[in-house]
Amino acid sequence: MSISRRQFIKSTMASTLMSHFSFRLWADDTSPGYDYVLTAEPTEVDLIAEAPTAAWGFNGQFPAPVLHAQQGQPIRIKFINKLNEPTTIHWHGLRIPIAMDGVPFLSQPPIPPGDSFIYEFTPPDAGTFWYHPHMNSTEQLGRGLVGAFIVHERQAQPFAEDITCLLKNWHIDKKGQIKRLSIPRYAARMGTPGRWPTINGLHQPVLKVPAGEWVRLRLLNADNTLTYRLHIPNAQAHILAIDGCPLTTPRPLTEHAMGPGMRIDLGFIAPSKGSTWAVWHGEHYPLLSLESIVSTKDQQIQADQSNVPSLPMNPIPQPDVENAEKISFVFEWAGALTPTAQQKKGKHTFWMINKRAWEGMSADNIPAPLATLKRGKSYIFILKNITQYHHPIHLHGHSFTVLKSDKRKIIPYQTDTVLLGKNESAQIAFVADNPGRWMFHCHVIDHMKTGLMGYITVT
Repeated sequence: MSISRRQFIKSTMASTLMSHFSFRLWADDTSPGYDYVLTAEPTEVDLIAEAPTAAWGFNGQFPAPVLHAQQGQPIRIKFINKLNEPTTIHWHGLRIPIAMDGVPFLSQPPIPPGDSFIYEFTPPDAGTFWYHPHMNSTEQLGRGLVGAFIVHERQAQPFAEDITCLLKNWHIDKKGQIKRLSIPRYAARMGTPGRWPTINGLHQPVLKVPAGEWVRLRLLNADNTLTYRLHIPNAQAHILAIDGCPLTTPRPLTEHAMGPGMRIDLGFIAPSKGSTWAVWHGEHYPLLSLESIVSTKDQQIQADQSNVPSLPMNPIPQPDVENAEKISFVFEWAGALTPTAQQKKGKHTFWMINKRAWEGMSADNIPAPLATLKRGKSYIFILKNITQYHHPIHLHGHSFTVLKSDKRKIIPYQTDTVLLGKNESAQIAFVADNPGRWMFHCHVIDHMKTGLMGYITVT
């Protein structure tokens, strides 16, 4: 496929931005009092050479602005809705007050077209997070309203480069036009797949990294559907953090499954100048390439790989596993049920949690919670996936510890999302320390929108 001049310029600029880490923590001079001003609005995105794609973007662009915050310091963001439909912003993975969580009706009224809302909170945890609407999610996320949110540690970390890569597989045809974002026969199975994978809006980009120096690579899955199976052949990379939560001890990357909504931080020493290697999805598809360039430390290429930097742990409360109350959640397929009148009108139900499908909500109709938890108490959730499809199960407002699985060996780790495989059962533990009504759902958007969603209440 040939590349247009506009795409070439965009590609060059994006490569430069991705390979040189810098940020600021303030907004434009015309917007005093805010760290950032965000809009959601229609835009055009150059994804392929043939024609631009009619999309929706934060600040009218894709990729969206990468927002940067500092651990333990307040941030204030003014959001303006320039769409022709209501929306919100959810700050995925952040343990913040319920009023800032961005779930329509459950935590805030929907933001009407032309209106604005001020989000302000203090991130308690450092790590890789992201932001997206939680309203009409199939369309709003599918058309491009996704962005990275980076919370930096209190102390500087020993990385020469810190690169954020947002992965999104677009539902476009050969002319760049948006195709159907949800097809019922796929929604009842793995979810509706996109056909054009991108990294920060680019297809198979090349990122330049400094030879002989430690690099932090943040990979963020903002896709509606796809689970990426990540590995880096011929390079020694270590997993530093999963879903914004550092590992107590970094471990070598072999293959890591990253479902929709999930993130991973990798650390590696870039090989000698001129080397090129790739991050792969599975065995046959390279997502992006990495090229080592000259560095002031190029002669130190034999740096000690065993001395892998460890990220400081976040202040997540440790659950009392021995005395925790256990609650079971069963995720199952409802596709064999007789269609209801609503389904015949196009509102499909394919999935259930504890034999309940999410029916939606409004200001006057909030369904009952899946469970009511006591604030400050420890809980173990027993999660059972009795389907043949993967489900990344995400809990708002909390981080939890994955304790065990009946399908794979688990070294306990903290996260906000656990990827359940076919017929897999897992146990997670956490302290219910954040009061509010918190969404609990699969992050495959098709699954979420056709039943696999609910909420828990912490009182």
